Amino acid sequence: MAKQSVAEQFVDILVRAGVQRLYGVVGDSLNPVVDAIRRNSAIDWIQVRHEEVAAFAAGAEAQLTGKLAACAGSCGPGNLHLINGLYDAHRSMAPVLALASHIPSSEIGLGYFQETHPDQLFRECSHYCELISNPQQMPRLLQTAIQHAIGQGGVSVVSLPGDIASRSAPEKSIEHALVTSRPTVRPGDAEIDKLVRMIDEADRVTLFCGSGTAGAHAEVMEFAERIQSPVGHALRGKEWIQYDNRFDVGMSGLLGYGAAYEATHECDLLILLGTDFPYNAFLPDDVKIAQVDVRPEHLGRRSKLDLAVWGDVRETLRCLTPRVRPKTDRRFLDKMLKKHADALEGVIKAYTRKVEKHIPIHPEYVASVLDELADEDAVFTVDTGMCNVWAARYISPNGRRRIIGSFSHGSMANALPQAIGAQFIDRNRQVVSMSGDGGFTMLMGDFLTLVQYDLPVKIVLFNNSSLSMVELEMLVAGLPSYGTSNKNPDFAAIARAAGAYGVRVEKPKQLPGALKDAFRHKGPALVDVVTDPNALSIPPRISAEMVTGFALSASKIVLDGGVGRMVQLARSNLRNVPRP
Repeated sequence: MAKQSVAEQFVDILVRAGVQRLYGVVGDSLNPVVDAIRRNSAIDWIQVRHEEVAAFAAGAEAQLTGKLAACAGSCGPGNLHLINGLYDAHRSMAPVLALASHIPSSEIGLGYFQETHPDQLFRECSHYCELISNPQQMPRLLQTAIQHAIGQGGVSVVSLPGDIASRSAPEKSIEHALVTSRPTVRPGDAEIDKLVRMIDEADRVTLFCGSGTAGAHAEVMEFAERIQSPVGHALRGKEWIQYDNRFDVGMSGLLGYGAAYEATHECDLLILLGTDFPYNAFLPDDVKIAQVDVRPEHLGRRSKLDLAVWGDVRETLRCLTPRVRPKTDRRFLDKMLKKHADALEGVIKAYTRKVEKHIPIHPEYVASVLDELADEDAVFTVDTGMCNVWAARYISPNGRRRIIGSFSHGSMANALPQAIGAQFIDRNRQVVSMSGDGGFTMLMGDFLTLVQYDLPVKIVLFNNSSLSMVELEMLVAGLPSYGTSNKNPDFAAIARAAGAYGVRVEKPKQLPGALKDAFRHKGPALVDVVTDPNALSIPPRISAEMVTGFALSASKIVLDGGVGRMVQLARSNLRNVPRP
């Protein structure tokens, strides 16, 4: 019986860890691993056109499944292309194993062709990054990498020279049971007791929720009911906490809407639940703040805390809720609910009059129609920039839909690659890429990956021939827009030439039918919607101090636009406010 090679052993361990796909681009140093995959029916090699796409796709798969996903790049320039997608996965806490194959081991350090040092290059975007320089290190090093990625939530990188991959694996190598899921983390009784006292002593409590509330919707609602608290959220918390929320006061941050800002500033106690919200200019500095997070390094790095609680949100609330004293005074909650409804009522008129006749098409109208026509369990992948705005304002979460974007890393060109990873998980689930023309063209080559694998991803392209978020930043900073315009082709024609379904929409009345036709199409489809590049409304009062990148020091809402079906939820919640 032939001995197993290191590459075969590597692939077998990935399979044992639950990896079903390895995204990448083939290359000489990767050949032993790719050939091992060819001969292993339990795992597939997914050929993409750019390694950055491989990393984004793996990151999206990991975010949607909560399980380990994997990508690979050949030596030097090949694996170097992975780095942007790996940064995104790492900052999104997505468990991803990246294989960075390497030059021949005997040539490392001698300036060999395509030489880089991946064990150094990827350290900042990984929990674990090591070089396999001897077959004896397998499988312990790979097992350690997997456990770092899953246990800590993020990226691990293994660098493997091609010649080492081709060698025989040790006959008596150590293999042990792999960690494939994370435990729940419960705070200590002392921290729970302190938080109970803070809540009982406060008259007005606000909850501000992030992605750490995933799987804890029922617990957050029960807690809010018990203490009569408004519930706001960050962008990454939207899909987990906004739906079926009688306490909803909207979102804070640059893309914020409603009364979330007021609720976080007018309370006695602000409780941050599972959020690493980066814009501290939106957080108060004159109220008591407690923070609950499963990642202890996140505690207190955005604001001064009066109490730091290390634990996951669901288990913490299960311990906390029965112990706090029920509050009966609804005055603060009702005041915030009314402010929220009033704020939304004030902006819905901006893009609700004659939008079906406006040419070029309002992007808000596109997003609102998309929200209505998309499946109730659709996965939306969202490009960074104005597509973030339209998704935040118009895509309605319901507990079944998912919304994936580069929300922490903020990379361009993420939506199409993430849609690839999302669609491979389930070909029968609707996946919609909300792409901007700038992001789409940056990695447009991997539209061919959709065609090659007949992935039924639907790309809704917001084509305004502009990098409009950058344009907005320039305007707010008092600069003339420069270098932000794109000269675009007919993207629908390009889609058809590639063998996919493509349709161009220039009039609003064409939009619903075009989307329905694209959604009915069984394969990949692109809807090229020509949208208004001037669909930005700037508030009348802006000072030079308000903007540094995305951090605002004074403004509550920068983009004054519509909010889609969220106003219906606000109206419903307002009707539940007791009348005197």
